[in-house]
Amino acid sequence: MRKFARSHWKVIIAILLAIALATLTLETDSAPATSPELSTRLRAHVQAIASKEHNTATPRELEQAARHIETTLESYGYRPRKQEYQADGQKVRNIEVSVSNTVAGAKPERIFIVGAHYDSARGAPGANDNGSGTAAVLELARLLKTMQPSRGTEVKFVFFVNEEPPYFMGEEMGSMQHARELRQSGQNVAGALILETIGWYSQEKNSQKLPPGLEKQYPSTGNFIAFVGTLESSALVRQALAAFRAQSDFPAEGLAAPAHVMGVTLSDHSSYNRHGYPALMITDTAFLRYPYYHTAEDTPDKLDYASMARVVKGLARTIDSLAGAART
Repeated sequence: MRKFARSHWKVIIAILLAIALATLTLETDSAPATSPELSTRLRAHVQAIASKEHNTATPRELEQAARHIETTLESYGYRPRKQEYQADGQKVRNIEVSVSNTVAGAKPERIFIVGAHYDSARGAPGANDNGSGTAAVLELARLLKTMQPSRGTEVKFVFFVNEEPPYFMGEEMGSMQHARELRQSGQNVAGALILETIGWYSQEKNSQKLPPGLEKQYPSTGNFIAFVGTLESSALVRQALAAFRAQSDFPAEGLAAPAHVMGVTLSDHSSYNRHGYPALMITDTAFLRYPYYHTAEDTPDKLDYASMARVVKGLARTIDSLAGAART
């Protein structure tokens, strides 16, 4: 054996080096990524934004939520724009960043809004409503930072203040301020996609309530994400739902219904509708499924972050498809 080793030492060393290199490669490939998984990132955002009640009744906490959004966007390489205004004597703000493929100084030919409100209802931390939507839009802004919209297209990621009562559908509602500014400046909004309460899913039968008249048309198990809009936005609902289903295997349903149907208008997409723009809500259906809606129990520990991550990944591909599909 010693004689063999002496005469073949170069071969033996080469074999040992090859084994060491293969082991190192396997360890490197199987090592965790340097950045946290999407579900972990979503959880961290919800905890930072929605562990306590945050609205104009708790201005310090509302400011902390806004600052988390701004500093996170800055860490992604964005320069956030603040749309400031007065509400009940307080200065509040919407926060916006964008990705565009437009000529410098030129008005976009079309705009897509991807938005969520970051305030909570009175008496509620608002983890699902709407820390979940806010976290998702933050991660969509990160995932789509390098996207290439079609020529003349801009995608705006917008974080709205004051969606909850007493501001809902009033002039001090953040999305109403944003939609009005776009209309007054003559902007063409091709579609607004509003993420509203997206963190609760169940595999139990009869976990999903449905508006009267729709009981037999949709699943009774609350394991899906819903694309919801009024009849005026039915084309956008169909287009967005089809794009999501083409890109994701996560269960998804769509509804375009008259405005009087329960829940169809209850989010920021209604502000864009009111200003003549097509808009929809992407939601887990909120109070029709989530037992802690608008209560002190709407806390970060309640949410299904793995399912949220699947939804966000599907939405990232959906938005890329919509923004790239409007080609001239």
